[in-house]
Amino acid sequence: MMNIEEKRRLVRGLLREVGRGFAEPHGFGVTNNPGSLFQLLCLSVLLRRSTDYHTAVAAAQQLRDRGWTTAQKLAASSYGQRAEALARAGHRRTAKQLADVLGELGRVVADRHSGDLRRLRTEAHRDPGRERELLKRLPGVDDQVVDLFFREAQVVWSEVGPFADRRALSASRKLGLARTVEDLAELAKSEESERFAWLVGALAQVDLDRRHEEIRALVHQ
Repeated sequence: MMNIEEKRRLVRGLLREVGRGFAEPHGFGVTNNPGSLFQLLCLSVLLRRSTDYHTAVAAAQQLRDRGWTTAQKLAASSYGQRAEALARAGHRRTAKQLADVLGELGRVVADRHSGDLRRLRTEAHRDPGRERELLKRLPGVDDQVVDLFFREAQVVWSEVGPFADRRALSASRKLGLARTVEDLAELAKSEESERFAWLVGALAQVDLDRRHEEIRALVHQ
């Protein structure tokens, strides 16, 4: 069992080797603006509906690279354009279904919240439970999608944190860091230069890549 100093060393090594969270290393900066938040929500929907996270990330990158960076722009794209982009990213069997879901998601966010998820946050009075409820009213969004969104968005939506999804906690336990969100948050406080969101996102990446043994060895470096 590691002592606290070893755990802190492992956290530093994890953030150094894996990066700041999950979204940012894949090219999706987490900032509190309409485009960034909507792209993060789309990424969360794609991750939820993909068996391979590489395909989900590639699909989200396709949407971004084609200029569909806001709810309004995605809603204005054609079904055929979306389906082609998703198929190109690897969603060959599910491209048509996802094209429908994402198009409807863009339309509803644009119509209901003027394309700005910060308006949803305001409507919820920054209450995480209410934010979850409102997010789940959007097309393609369920509790697992909200978990993925909250894991990354807590960097800018501070009321959500500390939050860790199932995958991040799984990696934390396997690495011997902490078994609960509260214990992990307490450990993260010792890292003055890093945010809790970066740590849980990095842990999720480790779990996806099954790099537990490799990362655990960092405690000796």
